[in-house]
Amino acid sequence: MGIFWDLIQQDELQKQEEKANSLEERVERLESELAATRILLNKTLVALETHLVKDIDGDGKMG
Repeated sequence: MGIFWDLIQQDELQKQEEKANSLEERVERLESELAATRILLNKTLVALETHLVKDIDGDGKMG
């Protein structure tokens, strides 16, 4: 019976490891997407402030 218990435990450990790796990959992808979104948002803000000739974000600068 001990060998079956060991196999079950090993299977559970492997599932948890895969889950953790999957989570790490998802976090990395989300961080990358967030960085890209921030860059796009900043470019959009610059273009909008330049177009409207108005300081929208209140940083004291236009564009």
